[in-house]
Amino acid sequence: MLTGEVRNKVDKIWTDLWAGGITNPITVIEQLTYLMFIRSLDEKELENESFEAISGQPMPKIFPQDEEGQLMRWSKFKTMDARIIYDIVGTKVFPFIKTLNGEDSSAFSRYMQDAMFLIPTPQVLQKIITGLDELYEYDIKDLDMQGDLYEYMLGKLSTSGQNGQFRTPKHIRDMMVRLLAPTPNDKICDPACGTAGFLVSSAEYIREKYEAEMTSEQWEHFAGEMFTGFDTDRTMLRLSAMNLMLHSIIQPHIEYVDSVSKQNAISSAYDIILANPPFTGTVDTESINNNLKTVCDTKKTELLFVALFLRLLRKGGRCACIVPDGVLFGSTKAHKSLRKELVENHQLQAVISMPSGVFKPYAGVSTAVLIFTKTGAGGTDKVWFYDMKADGYSLDDKRSPIEANDIPDILARFHNLDAEQDRKPTEQSFLVDKSAIAANDYDLSINRYKEVVYEKVVYDPPAVIMTRLDELSIDIASKMEELRGLIGE
Repeated sequence: MLTGEVRNKVDKIWTDLWAGGITNPITVIEQLTYLMFIRSLDEKELENESFEAISGQPMPKIFPQDEEGQLMRWSKFKTMDARIIYDIVGTKVFPFIKTLNGEDSSAFSRYMQDAMFLIPTPQVLQKIITGLDELYEYDIKDLDMQGDLYEYMLGKLSTSGQNGQFRTPKHIRDMMVRLLAPTPNDKICDPACGTAGFLVSSAEYIREKYEAEMTSEQWEHFAGEMFTGFDTDRTMLRLSAMNLMLHSIIQPHIEYVDSVSKQNAISSAYDIILANPPFTGTVDTESINNNLKTVCDTKKTELLFVALFLRLLRKGGRCACIVPDGVLFGSTKAHKSLRKELVENHQLQAVISMPSGVFKPYAGVSTAVLIFTKTGAGGTDKVWFYDMKADGYSLDDKRSPIEANDIPDILARFHNLDAEQDRKPTEQSFLVDKSAIAANDYDLSINRYKEVVYEKVVYDPPAVIMTRLDELSIDIASKMEELRGLIGE
């Protein structure tokens, strides 16, 4: 976790850019990411040079070896005059990183093509370079905090997109990854990837759990084939590619794809899907892929995406996705047919109801996590419901850390569902038979099955209450007389 001091320094850098006229948070993050990336290239080159000096083995060079090429290195230009730095970064380094992979069609080189250097003045650039350098040299030196630093900056994206897409908090993403527990052999996809948060959380989990035992083939898979993300916003795709590269995923499949359209014909390709698809949006009926319409004939993105997840998964593949509460109980034909598809034709395992403050300050929408396995042949027996009341943060716009947190309990119970068999619907989590769900029109809202225990309250007889009121009236009257006496004096 970042310390308060590190956060303050990031905020200071952010303010310098803001004061320089760049007020869109996404643009601020883009510009800072370019500079972080430029610095990381020089770090990599220094490592290679050090290894070459010790081992005597020649290492590949990132920067051209002539004088002009060496001037593009962060360690060489960072102490120069502000105007010289501005000229080097704007006219030499920036064009260089845009063509870094040459003819290679990596996600990074594809989405860097339309990147623009927008830092307004030499003075603002120098302040940012000095601020970032101080952070790296003193505050997070020798600490693996590049990802944390980036995550903190992404946290400042406190606006939702036009179709209701917004960033998923890291602790919720981490919970969903841990619920599915991916392995080094899985292929993982987020068809609405935004800044690639779910892919990053998956990579962190796999590293944490399997790093010591992964084979060279698995590492190769990890660096590229394992992670796929789709989005329709090129800025988000650029941020995704840079985010993954800053987390050592060099060749991810980050693609410009309208996931629910006819343009996307991918099916049965992934083992794991983790996603928070856009809510409230609708798409052009003509462009929707016909095989999604057969599951639920609708224009609502939140329904189409769940149908898409089923298509994208291999048989036996698993999904954890966030849906707005309306998906759970909506009464339209499309809502019901989607829920019926999940319950009858696949294996719906869990519905985790989340409190409405989870996505503040972006939105106060109530949501749930659906967990299901694609079978194509049913398999739903009982569905596990959990009523999450706290996620470790206050449920107001500030989202301050608090003690109450149901996430550890959710993870422990989900991975031991046998122990949930005897839990009653009056408790925080319980199992519901498929037959009961079918009888309720496949309604998946927890309130449909949760039982509330009302405590019986015994009141005094009316005569006793009246006597008590009389006594209070007399007491008030005597106090009023006493007060008048004091005023009269």
